[in-house]
Amino acid sequence: MPTPTPAGRAQASVTSTGLGVDVGGTGIKVGVVDLGTGELLGERLTRDTPQPATPDAVAEVIRAMVEELGWDGPVGVALPSVIHDGVARIAHNIDDSWVGCDVIDLFDRHLPGRSVVMLNDADAAGITEVHYGAGEGVDGLVILLTFGTGIGSALLLNGRLIPNTEFGHLFVEDIAGRGYDEAEHLASASIRARDDLSFEEWAPHVSNVLRSLEDLLWPRAFVLGGGVSEAADEWFPLLDNRTPVRAAIRLNDAGIIGAALYSAGHAGLVDLGATLSPDAY
Repeated sequence: MPTPTPAGRAQASVTSTGLGVDVGGTGIKVGVVDLGTGELLGERLTRDTPQPATPDAVAEVIRAMVEELGWDGPVGVALPSVIHDGVARIAHNIDDSWVGCDVIDLFDRHLPGRSVVMLNDADAAGITEVHYGAGEGVDGLVILLTFGTGIGSALLLNGRLIPNTEFGHLFVEDIAGRGYDEAEHLASASIRARDDLSFEEWAPHVSNVLRSLEDLLWPRAFVLGGGVSEAADEWFPLLDNRTPVRAAIRLNDAGIIGAALYSAGHAGLVDLGATLSPDAY
C-alpha cells in the first residue's frame, strides 16, 4: 500500500464513509463521515452522557446510537482517557471506574462482531486537523492544543500520530511570579473564565505555555482549538511565541471525524500511512 504524502489528506475513496463517536463529560456525539472530505453526512446524534458515566453505561448509550444510525461497519471511539494495551489509564470528566477498564472487552460485549478502535479525544481532533483542517499540508511536527476545562494535546509528525500526550499537565513557570504550575491551571479557557480575564490579560499566559513547548520540541505549527478559537482574530495577534499559530477549523466535530478516520484506517478503508496501529497503545 503506498505511503501518502506527509501531512497530506488521507487517501480515501470518494464513496468511503466511517462512523465516529466522541465521548464527553456531558454529551456523547455520533456521526457518519465522508472520509474523502472529512465532512459529516447528515445530522450528528447527541445524547446526554449517563450519570454516573461508568464504562458499561457509556458503552450501552453508544450501542443504541450506532444501531439507531443503522451502521454495521467499523466504529471509532474518542475517549477522554489515555489507552495503553487496551486499558484506560485515566478518566477526565467521566467516572473514575474507567481507570483500569479493559476497553476492548467492554466494546466486544456491547458491540459484538464489530471492529472498534479507541483513541484519546484530543488525538482524534489532531488527526482531523492534520488530514482535513488547519494542519493539512504542514510537513514536520504539528502540535494541537485544545483550550477548554483543561488543555488537551495531540502530537503529529508528518501526519503520524504520537498518541497520548498530556501537555496540559506540563509544569510551567507562571508569568505572575507565583512559581510553577500545570499549564492548564495557568492558561486554560476555564481559568480565563474563572478569573474574568480579557484576551489581552489571558494571551500572555497562553504565549508562555507555547514558548515552553517550543523550547522542548520546536514544532512547525501550533493548531489551537476549543471554543476560544472561534475568536482567534481577537487574541491570536496578541501571542508573541515564535511558531506559526493556526486556528482549528473543525471545532465541535473534530472528535467524531478523527475517530471515524482512525477506525477506517485500521479497517483498510483509507491509507493512513505511518499512523500508529491500536496494537502500539
